[in-house]
Amino acid sequence: MKMFDAELEKQLKDIFNDLAGDVTIALFTEGDCYSCTETRSYMQEVSELNDKIKFVEYDLKKDADKAADYGVELVPSIVLLDGKGDYKRIKFNGIPAGHEINSLIPALMEVSGAESEMPQELTNRIEAIQKPIDIKVFVTLSCPHCPGAVQKAHKLALMNPNIRAEMIEAQTFAEFSDKYNVSGVPKIIINEEHELVGNQPLQAFLDTIESIQ
Repeated sequence: MKMFDAELEKQLKDIFNDLAGDVTIALFTEGDCYSCTETRSYMQEVSELNDKIKFVEYDLKKDADKAADYGVELVPSIVLLDGKGDYKRIKFNGIPAGHEINSLIPALMEVSGAESEMPQELTNRIEAIQKPIDIKVFVTLSCPHCPGAVQKAHKLALMNPNIRAEMIEAQTFAEFSDKYNVSGVPKIIINEEHELVGNQPLQAFLDTIESIQ
């Protein structure tokens, strides 16, 4: 069963006409994991919308070296690779469906090289970050505010090699949600201990990151 109806498929094809280069969706699964079948079908369908979108699937255990290279520990998990096959430090844990298609689309565009512009002041702050930063954004697929938070986290990672960012679908990974006391989404965890709740402005991300010693 197709995920996209004809109207949405046309809209997505029109958007992806602006892809600057190739981008690869690398999906990690393991056995009959929760939502892996749906995620595989979804990603395959996305990849069929434009010849520049490639799809490849790995097994978490059999391709352990590859998973380690990309920091993949959960399944299903998606990382995006640019036209050179380089990992861009952004990840989706769980199916990026529902409202989260609105974080998947810009991620595909940006990794392809179709980068969105950023005010110079914010660019300077992002590029000045020298310490390792890990950003987790917990979401639910029914949350309309979550994609904005995921987009900002991913943008930070795309602009600075010291930053990693990942979406975590809270219901799929309930144990993780419990570990980080996720009671509302989007919930943003920076370097395991600093928390933000809600679709915060990019300045709030940066203020928190800059406060880390």
